[in-house]
Amino acid sequence: MRYAYGVTSALLLGGATLSLLTGLPAGAQVAQNDAQNIQAITPRVGAPSSFADLTSQLQPAVVNISTRQKVRVAGGANPFAGTPFEGFFGGGDGQGQPQTREAQSLGSGFIVSADGYLVTNNHVVTPEGQGVVESITVTLPDGSEYPAKLIGKDAASDLAVLKITAGKPLPFVKFGDSRASRVGDWVVAIGNPFGLGGTVTAGIISAVYRNTGQGGAYDRYLQTDAAINQGNSGGPMFDMKGQVIGINRAIFSPSGGSVGIGFAIPAETAAPIVDQLIKGQTIERGYLGVRIQPVTTDYADSMGLPHNRGELIQAVEPGKGADQGGVKAGDVVLKVGGKEVTRDQTLSFLVSNVKPGTKIPLEVLRGGQRLTLNVAVSKRPTDEELAQQTFDRKKGGDDFEKAPTKGTGLAEKALGLSLLSLNPQIARQLGLPEDTKGVVVAGVDASSDAGAKGFERGDVLLSVNNTPITSVGEIENSIRAAQSAGRTAIGVQWMRPGQPPIYVGIRLR
Repeated sequence: MRYAYGVTSALLLGGATLSLLTGLPAGAQVAQNDAQNIQAITPRVGAPSSFADLTSQLQPAVVNISTRQKVRVAGGANPFAGTPFEGFFGGGDGQGQPQTREAQSLGSGFIVSADGYLVTNNHVVTPEGQGVVESITVTLPDGSEYPAKLIGKDAASDLAVLKITAGKPLPFVKFGDSRASRVGDWVVAIGNPFGLGGTVTAGIISAVYRNTGQGGAYDRYLQTDAAINQGNSGGPMFDMKGQVIGINRAIFSPSGGSVGIGFAIPAETAAPIVDQLIKGQTIERGYLGVRIQPVTTDYADSMGLPHNRGELIQAVEPGKGADQGGVKAGDVVLKVGGKEVTRDQTLSFLVSNVKPGTKIPLEVLRGGQRLTLNVAVSKRPTDEELAQQTFDRKKGGDDFEKAPTKGTGLAEKALGLSLLSLNPQIARQLGLPEDTKGVVVAGVDASSDAGAKGFERGDVLLSVNNTPITSVGEIENSIRAAQSAGRTAIGVQWMRPGQPPIYVGIRLR
């Protein structure tokens, strides 16, 4: 497990619980966090004087999970190659051949039904690299051990479901409603940090639906200052009603230990996925076929948009739902199915939770006008298929070299960019098709916002505020229009030869 200064997928080894009482006779077993059990042991108002009674009620359902794995690792050269001792240390030719080593991992989990279904993180039971999990063992708080069967797992949400057979009803817990969580609410985390065994920590919810910037449909967590460390992964985070409102997954840490910033998968995300995994169903997610990025402050200013609203379409995959529905590169998606796109409710999250085949309305901003497009949501490809997408990436060529680097026009004063209209000769030098339209960057003032954003000589500006440009005069007219409207930035679409076009806001000076 590696930690870095940033969000770390801490193998926090532990598991949250789910209210899955399917197939059990009525009255056979009562959930450890049943409201009648919890009501008498938690204070109604104010800080709890102790978490002891709550912990004793819940801890029997929280388990330790260990795996035994076979992992292939690169082998080193045999230092005894060519000597009489070579055969004693393996490797007859002295070359560094891949070797298979035995490895172990520890994590946490929690039982969600009396008949032995339990929940953990996918990364707790999935080896890194070229490895195979040979066995999974679940240890209950009373020390009893059971072999576990992997029922299903989902890498995208980092969830997995296991099953043990104990021959008796087991203590279990239920998912609560994480949507009711508020910043400042008390929470209790139970897990197996550093392999020490059952450990309890308490704190408050520091943020709801925290976006960590790691991307993806499920970059949406409950943040807590309850101490969470390596080995807590998969463990439950309880509210004061004793309900599982989160599954501990990751931490933000410069040292590898808890610094009071931990992240848990919300129960509202986890519960339906766990339910599907238990039923053996395939997890299907919605997909538009677009490459996106958040709307930056500068780009929002250039378009006259509120900050932290909407996401910008950088590219559209031909033939997919977005393309067929009329979505274009440069559109800013403001709403999906009537729900606003925000940092806490991203386009990826909203679309992923739409059933494939469904048509949904997208409200987009294009050229200053708001449009509503009806788009059919398709099925999300596998991670391997997504990795192969190119979105019509153009092939590159040589850097642009033969053009003046200085200028004194409005573009230089306002943007810090010396610009030239793109002609066939310059396009050839840049390795672009001769009919490419735009304006080429001949020089960059390093002290400008464009310089800070990484613009370089040879970059090509394709449009300004979603209007295609073919000359320096056109971009200067756009700058004047922005200044007259009181805007502090312009939005440009630009490309670097060999790379796909992207959109960015450039602050005027």
